[in-house]
Amino acid sequence: MERKRQRSKETGWNEVADWYDDLVGEEGSDYHKNVIIPGVIRMLDPKKGEKILDVACGQGVFCRKLAEAGAEAVGIDASKKLIEAAKTRSAGMPNIKYAVVDASNMKLFQDGSFQAAACIMAIQNIDPIEPVLKEVSRVLKPGGRVVIVMLHPCFRIPKNSHWGFDQKKDIQYRRIDRYLSGIKVPIRMHPGYAPDQVTFTFHRPLAEYFKVLRSSGLAVIGLEEWVSHRVSKPGLRKKAEDSSRIEIPMFLSLLAGKTSR
Repeated sequence: MERKRQRSKETGWNEVADWYDDLVGEEGSDYHKNVIIPGVIRMLDPKKGEKILDVACGQGVFCRKLAEAGAEAVGIDASKKLIEAAKTRSAGMPNIKYAVVDASNMKLFQDGSFQAAACIMAIQNIDPIEPVLKEVSRVLKPGGRVVIVMLHPCFRIPKNSHWGFDQKKDIQYRRIDRYLSGIKVPIRMHPGYAPDQVTFTFHRPLAEYFKVLRSSGLAVIGLEEWVSHRVSKPGLRKKAEDSSRIEIPMFLSLLAGKTSR
């Protein structure tokens, strides 16, 4: 019990829910609107009437997109404050339901309750991930599907990957200091005025994700790597920066299907 409480405190976003709600807002961040949400909709391909679970739904950005597509969206998050924000922002949308639920213990839902699920930009902030993925698999119907989006673990390793610039070759490159080792990294949510208020993110190599998905009864059937949509302002490095931005992906999205076992 103590370990569970500690894990929830370290990885939960309830303490910074107001800040996060202001940051993401009604439709999500710039990346959500231009890259992530369109990509997830394309990969998940929600159908009208499907019951779809949004794991770590935050303030409900993706649930509202699912509802607009005609799906029955159910959003869960461990943060009571974020669920309250989601309900407020989703007022008047009857095909969305929200609940304060720990994704590692979704006893609220029966086996095979959903046709599909999504976990968007949250898996890297969860530890351990195996209980969560096992629960996702359990609540999916046979043949169900889930899309998991994260910062690309090969190129976006907190405090262990950096941009560099080679003046002789006029290229911007990505330097990776470590990759195979798992890392737990603190994130300061308010570095300017509350440096002690932190949550944590966790780096894992791709092999770890695939291993846990397989042990959870989920098989990867699709993979996409998404680059930033942004462009640099005019300047001496614009060409190099834009070139590296479209060559080195920012996000990784996995589409997994529930196996028959």
